[in-house]
Amino acid sequence: MGWHDMEVADTLKKALQDWLIPEFEKLHLEMAELRGQVSGINKRLDDINLHLADQSRRIDETNKRIDETNKRIDETNKRIDETNRRIEAVHDDLLKRIDDSNKRMDALHADLLKRIDDVRDRADQHFMETTRRIEALASDMQVRFDQLNARLDRFEERYVLRAEQQELRRHLEHLERRVQGLEERLAA
Repeated sequence: MGWHDMEVADTLKKALQDWLIPEFEKLHLEMAELRGQVSGINKRLDDINLHLADQSRRIDETNKRIDETNKRIDETNKRIDETNRRIEAVHDDLLKRIDDSNKRMDALHADLLKRIDDVRDRADQHFMETTRRIEALASDMQVRFDQLNARLDRFEERYVLRAEQQELRRHLEHLERRVQGLEERLAA
C-alpha cells in the first residue's frame, strides 16, 4: 500500500469518523431519549398496571358483593317461593274447607227444609185431627145439649103437671070440704 493509498484511507477514515461519530452521538442521544421515553412509558404502564390491579381488586370485591347479593336474592326468592307455596296450600285448604262448609250448609238447609215440611205436615195432620175431634165433640155436645133440653122440657112438663095436680088436689080438697059441709048441713 502506497502513501497515497494510506492518505486516502486516512481521509476516508477521518471522513467516516466525522460523519459517523456525530451520527453515532446523535443516535446515542436519541437512544437515551428513547430510553427515557421508554422508562416514562414503563412508569406509566406500571402506574396503569397498579391502577388496573386496584380496579381489578375493586371489580373482584364488587363481583364478590354481587355474588353475595345474588346468593341472598336466590335465598330470598327461595323463601318467597316457599311462602307462596304455603299461601297456595293455605288458600287451597281454605277453598276446600269453604266448599265442605257450603256442602254441609246445603245438607243442613235441605235437612231443615225437610224437617220444616215434616213439622208442617204433622201440624196439618194434628190440626185436621184436632178439628175433627172438635167437630165430633161439638156434635156430641150438641146431642147432649139437645138431650138435656129434652130432659129439661120433660122435667118442666112434670113440674108443671105436679103443680097443676097439686092445684087440682087443693081445688078438689076444697070442693070436697064444701061438699062435706053441704052434706053436713043437709043432714042436720
